[in-house]
Amino acid sequence: MEAYKDIAECIEKYFTDYLVKERGVSAHTVRSYRDTFVLLLEYMNKEKKISADKLGLDDIDRSIVLSFLDWLQEVKHNAVSTRNQRYATIRSFYEYMMYEDPVHLSHWKSICSIRIKREERNSVKYLTVDGIKAVLEQIDTNTREGRRNLTLLSLMYNLGARVQEMIDLTPSSIRASKPYVFELFGKGAKKRLVPVDDNMMNLLGNYMKEYGLDRPGMDHHPLFFNSWRAKLSNPGITYILHKYASMARIAHPDIVPSTPTPHTFRHSRAMHLLQVGVNLVYIRDLLGHVSIQTTEIYARADSKLKREAIENAYRDLGITEPDVKSWEKDPKLKAFLKSLA
Repeated sequence: MEAYKDIAECIEKYFTDYLVKERGVSAHTVRSYRDTFVLLLEYMNKEKKISADKLGLDDIDRSIVLSFLDWLQEVKHNAVSTRNQRYATIRSFYEYMMYEDPVHLSHWKSICSIRIKREERNSVKYLTVDGIKAVLEQIDTNTREGRRNLTLLSLMYNLGARVQEMIDLTPSSIRASKPYVFELFGKGAKKRLVPVDDNMMNLLGNYMKEYGLDRPGMDHHPLFFNSWRAKLSNPGITYILHKYASMARIAHPDIVPSTPTPHTFRHSRAMHLLQVGVNLVYIRDLLGHVSIQTTEIYARADSKLKREAIENAYRDLGITEPDVKSWEKDPKLKAFLKSLA
């Protein structure tokens, strides 16, 4: 049997030639895939006592990958969804290896045969409109930083944006003439246009003027940045949100029952649009979902909407909603049903 190729060279080619040049994935995807390999190297070093410089492609087989995935859950406390995302990265690499090194095809196929782990689907977590207001009201707008944070969180909610999409915004992302539109780049570098209203643009315009982002030559500067004028990071935006959400929980525990994440703001925007009657297809396009099935989680999550839909259906048909226990009032039907036992 021919010797295995060098793992470092294969991983490097996978990233530079396959992911970046051939598939053209976003920088965010590259970082996510990179993190998976960093964790795999950490696992092999700590649990299998094989350091990165000694590691070979033949050291990682189906059983090792399964153990690594369990380690992510048990030691790193990753959710099932995160475990499955990490495996998707590993599987992508070994699918690439099928063509890069077909001599060991059976080895690569055995790793790719691992099934994703079933996960419980939790209900969508979102804040009510009052909950969003309660968080934003905690921001002290008498400070320069506070005005930035209000603009950041308000825009994140209005756009229904992912946190990485907020990080990547620049002044060039904005069409500053009516109708006001933001250009966002989502997963897979897919572009979408999201409109905002006059109030949001007024808030943003004041922020940009205060921070000098309306000057010539600032088109590609990060729209939201830290004291070093570098892009805010995912943990940085999460910290800002948690700061005000924690204050809101103390002041309004009934409407802010738990600390929201940036993605909670995205879910909240979608739910609020749905609740005022916006079509799911429009919400899909606003959020940048590939399939309407993904967006349907919001319709399934809102029990009030379900109830109203049922009531409207009966009303449209001109009938009264049936009594679920009406059989109890019919002695013949009751006797028949009991006889079936």
